[in-house]
Amino acid sequence: MGRLVPAVTRALDVLELFLESDGTLSAPEVTRRLQLPRTTVHELLTTLAARSYLVTVPEQPGRYRLGVRTYQLGSRYAEQLDLAAEGQQVAREVAETCGETVHVAILEDTEVIYIAKVDSTHAVRMVSAAGRKLPAHCTAVGKLLLAALPEAELDARIEGRELAAMTGHSITDAAELRAALTAARKRGVAVEHRESNPDVSCVAAPVRDRSGRVVAALSISVPVIRWSEEREDELARLAVGGADALSGRLGHHGGRG
Repeated sequence: MGRLVPAVTRALDVLELFLESDGTLSAPEVTRRLQLPRTTVHELLTTLAARSYLVTVPEQPGRYRLGVRTYQLGSRYAEQLDLAAEGQQVAREVAETCGETVHVAILEDTEVIYIAKVDSTHAVRMVSAAGRKLPAHCTAVGKLLLAALPEAELDARIEGRELAAMTGHSITDAAELRAALTAARKRGVAVEHRESNPDVSCVAAPVRDRSGRVVAALSISVPVIRWSEEREDELARLAVGGADALSGRLGHHGGRG
């Protein structure tokens, strides 16, 4: 285990005090409970408030309550727990239908993290694992998740960054990537041919939460020896059906948006 950072520990100690409070705390209360110098507590509270982890209470000057950032983190944690469990179940159902490897992945900055996986029933299958990270631009799930971002957020994630190749078929040019993302938005699915693995092609569809926001993607991966245009169309329909089923489990009942 590495060395703990004292300043981070103290900030987390402050936040955890709210688990034991009636909802608000003052600087003197934090000072007393944590036995920290008043100046240190003031700096911690000011920093946490600046990052929206705490907010001041207008009707109670000098008191703080948890801010929206803590809610967002808690919601994301709960969302991913539900998503992983439900995703594994839906991935299993899709895999039973098509006999191929099915993944569910989420986006983290410019990478995708696979949170669920069910293996193919065929002798020739992918070697992958839940928890693995891959560059988003090299995968069908990643391209789909990048395509769902607002334009400004997409720019912030890809502009000026090197698009490293995983295979000789990987997209390494930003303009080419943007074209692929536009195609994914129009079609509603994304495809990759041998871009993250020279022997595998893949198709992915978007998973939405109750608000309609794309929070994940479900993909079906196939060794190129079992891939064809007809197979792509068939698997795209299955991926869309699986993604829609998972979206429904997450509370989304609207259109594909």
